[in-house]
Amino acid sequence: MRPHAMASNPAAGDITSAVLAIGRPDFPNILIDTLRRQAGVGHCMVFALSRAGTASCLLDAGNIPTGADLGAAYAGQFHESDPNRDALFEAEGGTPIMLPSFAPRMYGARYRKIFFHDSDIVDKCATAIWTGDTCFYVNFYRITSQGRFDDAQRARLQTIAPAIGASVARHFQRTATATLDQNLATLFATRAPLSALTPREQEVCRHILLGLSSEAISQALGISLHSTLTYRKRAYERLGISSQNELFSIVLALLAGPHGLN
Repeated sequence: MRPHAMASNPAAGDITSAVLAIGRPDFPNILIDTLRRQAGVGHCMVFALSRAGTASCLLDAGNIPTGADLGAAYAGQFHESDPNRDALFEAEGGTPIMLPSFAPRMYGARYRKIFFHDSDIVDKCATAIWTGDTCFYVNFYRITSQGRFDDAQRARLQTIAPAIGASVARHFQRTATATLDQNLATLFATRAPLSALTPREQEVCRHILLGLSSEAISQALGISLHSTLTYRKRAYERLGISSQNELFSIVLALLAGPHGLN
C-alpha cells in the first residue's frame, strides 16, 4: 500500500484508546501500545520545555533500557544543544509542529554518541506543541533490531502526530491540575484558617485557586451562580479577606511555613 493511501486510512489514525486514557495512570502504557500499533514506534519520550530555559522528562516508555538515563541527561544538559531547539522555540502556541526527519549529521559528536550510538537508537521522529509557556516535545524512536521508520510508518506518524501531541499535553496538564487540587484539599482540611471553612466554601475556594471563573465553578459543582457567589462571600468573610489575591496570599504563606503540606 502506498504511504499516502495509508495516511488517509481512518484506521491508520485511530488513537482513540490513548485519548480515552488521558488523566489515567496507565496513559504511558496505552500511548506506547497505540504508537506501536499505528506506526511501529519502539519507544516514546516526552519532555516539557519552558521559555525560561528549563527542561524535564515527563514520560519514558518502550524498548530502550537506558531511557530513564537518557531522559535525565537530556533534561539536565543536552536540551540546550538539541538541533531542533530553534524550531521548537520559534513555534507558535497551540499549533502542533512536526520536526525534521532524523539525520545523524544534525547532532554533535557527543550528543550523537550518547543518544543514538550507545542507546542503539537508529531513527527518530518528533512532534511538539506549546500550551502557555510550556512546550510538550514528543519523541518517537526505533532501535537497531527494528530498523528505520519506513515511508508508510512516517506517513502514519504525520497523520496522528498532532492528535498525539495534543493528547500528551492534555494528559500532563490534567495530571498537574489533579495533583494541585489534591494538595489544596489537604491544605484546606488540615490548616487553619482554611480548615474553618464549610466543605462547600472550601470547594469554591479551591476552584478559585485552580483558576476557574465563577461561572465555571458553578458548572463544576452543579450549583447556581448565585450560590457560588454566596459561598465565596461567606468564605472571604470567615478568612477576613476581600479578594482572590488575598486568598492566594494565605495559601502561599501556609505553603511556605514550617509545616507546608506535611
